[in-house]
Amino acid sequence: MASGNEEEQKGITVKKGENFSEWYTQLVVKAELADYGPVQGTMAIMPYGYAIWEKLQGVFDKMIKETGHSNAYFPLLIPESFFSRESEHIKGFAPELFWVTKSGNRELGERLAVRPTSETMIYNFMSKWIRSWRDLPLLLNQWCNVMRGEIKATKFFVRTSEFLWQEGHTAHATKEEAEREVMLALGFYTDIFEKYLAIPVIRGMKSDSEKFAGAVYTTTVEAIMPDGKALQSATSHYLGESFSKHFGVSFLDKEGKNQNVHTTSWGFSTRIIGALIMLDSDDKGLILPPLIAPIQAVIVPIFYSDEDREAVWKAADDLKHKLEKKGLSVKFDDRAERSPGYKFNYWELRGVPLRIEIGPRDLKEGSYVFARRDTGEKLKVKSEDAVITTSKLMKDIQKNILKMNRQAMKDRIFIANSYEKFKIDIGTGFVKANWCGSAECEAKIKDETTATNRVIPFGEKKKGKCIYCGKETDLIAYFAKSY
Repeated sequence: MASGNEEEQKGITVKKGENFSEWYTQLVVKAELADYGPVQGTMAIMPYGYAIWEKLQGVFDKMIKETGHSNAYFPLLIPESFFSRESEHIKGFAPELFWVTKSGNRELGERLAVRPTSETMIYNFMSKWIRSWRDLPLLLNQWCNVMRGEIKATKFFVRTSEFLWQEGHTAHATKEEAEREVMLALGFYTDIFEKYLAIPVIRGMKSDSEKFAGAVYTTTVEAIMPDGKALQSATSHYLGESFSKHFGVSFLDKEGKNQNVHTTSWGFSTRIIGALIMLDSDDKGLILPPLIAPIQAVIVPIFYSDEDREAVWKAADDLKHKLEKKGLSVKFDDRAERSPGYKFNYWELRGVPLRIEIGPRDLKEGSYVFARRDTGEKLKVKSEDAVITTSKLMKDIQKNILKMNRQAMKDRIFIANSYEKFKIDIGTGFVKANWCGSAECEAKIKDETTATNRVIPFGEKKKGKCIYCGKETDLIAYFAKSY
């Protein structure tokens, strides 16, 4: 059995509402999600953290393959000359690039950038693979790592120089087809966040100053964190013909005329695990939505003698197999050297949605004790109803986490009708305000408040005065400080 002192040391020692940054770091480390790397801006994703990423990969992979997309892989090192072909792109990424200049002791003739994103590399290949309209659309996705040297301080998952992501890259015959693809990808991301991660988002457009370098326009899903900062969760870009012109990606149409393809790119990264941690957690640790939880239910046996142990072990093992037959991911914590209390804390820290306690008294009564991670509620469930109740609770817990997060987002959206009100509320959540659309007003707001224009929401129009200059406008924007 573990000592009480050892068990106590496993928990988080600060409260989420009192020291958010320290709480977050302790949760990641103590829940064994990630660890610091030896190089600034890097981290190691530990097996439990990676298991969450694998769940998300599985869900997303199914979505894209059902809509005709294929996975591929492209080189990590990108020649400098590739970047120079698209001026906006190189200008946007130049400050973040890691460069390779030597191979062993040999100086390279051309610098090679470590992949910050793969548009330039992939369009180089598209120029070889696309010849006629029959080759379109070309729908590709890549799972990989990228590096961007923009990190002053490492924040697990949210701000690291190296991170994992998926990046979709597609080529189409027409603008209309490409724009449909942009919205299709944005729909994927909305489902990932709201249906699976139980995180509500605001969908819309990025302003020109915030769009992806080289894009015609960028669409985004944005979430707000408990500390009032926004997190850009996923983006989908219409790149138009810019990259295809610079990389010679063209095709012969049905009339035999040479046309440039219209391209899109879209992606989400491991930073969404950061959003999950920040939103779906409390002072005890993670609270994982069942649909992406690596372990959906944990069975904790309680016994006081060898005789008790044999009967409890059999009941727990039987229940585990029954739940697994229903497609649930179940852990039977059979560590005899650990106390039940230690196990309760251990699995609460890791956010397992449901704990099932089985002891000798429960067996006599023909029932088990179910403990929900989202509400802390304990239920007595008849043993014959255990399987159906577990399945029902998975759905209830998933819905309840989304409901709680929707209310939290609602509470963190403020409407500003004056710049004075704007400055008071900024930093505590999204501030919704009229904006004239000018880059000048946007830049001055950023300079004076450090807040950025996070998203121009779809379908929201309201006449009013620009929050900064007072010009009449019907454009709405959500501003926030961000990670």
